[in-house]
Amino acid sequence: MLRHKDTIILSEINSFFTSSEKAMETIFSFIRSLTFSDKRFGFPQANNLRYSNHNKLVLLLLFPFFEIKTSWHYADSALYRFLCCGKDIFYRLMNDASINWRNLAYSLTMQLIRKVQNNCQEDNANPRCLIVDDTDLPKTGRQIELIGKIFSHVTHTVNLGFKGLFMGYHDGKSFFSLDFSLHGEKGKNQNKPYGLTPSQSKKRYSKKRDKSSMGSKRVDEYFLSKIESMIKMIGLAIAKGIRFDYVLTDSWFTCFELVKFIVTRRIGCHFIGMIKMGKTRYSAFGKNLTSKEIVDLLRRKKMTKRSKLLGYYYAETIVDFKGVQVKLYFCKSSKKGNWNGMMTTNMELTFEQAYKIYSTRWSVEVFFKECKQHLGLGKCQAQDFDAQIASTTLCMMQHNLLSVVKRFNDYETLGELFRASQKDALSLTIAEQIWLIIIELIAELSEIFNIDNEMLMEKLFSENEKLTKYLNFKSLPQAG
Repeated sequence: MLRHKDTIILSEINSFFTSSEKAMETIFSFIRSLTFSDKRFGFPQANNLRYSNHNKLVLLLLFPFFEIKTSWHYADSALYRFLCCGKDIFYRLMNDASINWRNLAYSLTMQLIRKVQNNCQEDNANPRCLIVDDTDLPKTGRQIELIGKIFSHVTHTVNLGFKGLFMGYHDGKSFFSLDFSLHGEKGKNQNKPYGLTPSQSKKRYSKKRDKSSMGSKRVDEYFLSKIESMIKMIGLAIAKGIRFDYVLTDSWFTCFELVKFIVTRRIGCHFIGMIKMGKTRYSAFGKNLTSKEIVDLLRRKKMTKRSKLLGYYYAETIVDFKGVQVKLYFCKSSKKGNWNGMMTTNMELTFEQAYKIYSTRWSVEVFFKECKQHLGLGKCQAQDFDAQIASTTLCMMQHNLLSVVKRFNDYETLGELFRASQKDALSLTIAEQIWLIIIELIAELSEIFNIDNEMLMEKLFSENEKLTKYLNFKSLPQAG
């Protein structure tokens, strides 16, 4: 558990699982080893020590493994027996604008990364990469704070929701989500900013925040461009001690501002990203040419080759990109296919090396799929924007926790691990129901045979070691 004097909650849950239930056992082990300070991350002082912030955070992290979709469903779950509190304590925590969720996520994620580095001694020749990408986070509530219309590049439709910009770290083996920001798309229609009419905009939830609060800063990020937010994220990752070899992006984020930022860092990192075959011009062969013009010139000069390893036709050349020297690669899978472009600031990379490194970028797409499918990424329908930030942060931390457990155990996919952990948690719920039936039967038998109920239970427990384990499950005997 997050180290604190009140460790009884997680200990009680953990003691219920047997050693054969590896998934939940390992998850509890890692959660117990994590530390954080209430004061450092802006957590309010709990009025009731029974419901400490540590306990509430641990339970929120455990929600998906016990099939708890939202705080509303907590009272009907198995976890309710361990902390018999109402849903409002979770709502108050997630709506608190003073909590620094970004620093909390960094702190816990860095601890997990260090555990992997200290315990996994395998040789890892793969480069370390920062990966940046965005994803659609559709919503249904029109009264959600800052909600607006976004254009989906996947479905080519306009939907209600947020754009989530995420940055992750791939250490060569595992993907860890580091940071994110939520954005809207204002659009070009001045009469309907963010795709909403004035009346629809007024109906959205609004909240007064202290301008110096962390919640206010996250609201300000909403109005930043994703390029600006991305560069700030990368700078913060470097300041937090993350060291990487490459930054990877798709063509939507490849721009001169990012390239210039990367080449001016002192940690010796490089950039690899896809480029659009559009109107951007590069200085090559003594001319200012577009990417299409460059690849046509390379083809006429018979500078194209074929990679037997990858099965691609490709060409490469070094160009000047607004004063920065970069290397461009052009590739296609067949003679009649369309050319695609890729850029790097590392002049030493061959096409095959650059392609292999760039393929790591797909780990962020897997992250999106797994989090949306198993951890409820984007499913939060709370009206408060602070709760949206909290929910997304918790999802990131849950994924990072599962990534470490997967690394230490032989699970082929994160989905397989998640299902295993839910199966372990489900056995707890079923056992609870059986145990309540047993308690009721004992009560009926004691009444029929005129035997004291407590004496009968004590006799059973004292002579059966397995039943003694359930005696520690305190809330159930009380319920009986």
